[in-house]
Amino acid sequence: MSYFFNSFEMERQEMVPGITLRTKWGDNVMLSLVDVEPNTVMDEHHHPHEQAGIMLQGEFDMTIGGETRRLRPGDGYMIPGGVPHSLRSFEGWALALDIFSPPRDEYKK
Repeated sequence: MSYFFNSFEMERQEMVPGITLRTKWGDNVMLSLVDVEPNTVMDEHHHPHEQAGIMLQGEFDMTIGGETRRLRPGDGYMIPGGVPHSLRSFEGWALALDIFSPPRDEYKK
């Protein structure tokens, strides 16, 4: 097992049209680099996993539990398991780092 990885070499997978992920996981936590294309909408959804994240590049509106905020680099979010959330991007690309606990089996590729 290697303790190190290069995020540029991680395999991309499409989550929904306009959103791709690069994931790495351990026993209890998963990192997910989330690339969001311009003018993309991720419909409201929820899952039992706790999710936290931070914006690295660009901006998008994120709605969590009915509250919407415009997120820009340096802004973070914390989503308890089961809470509905969605996002909408604008004209530019966006990049966020998501952290899930426990790791999401459907993203392990």
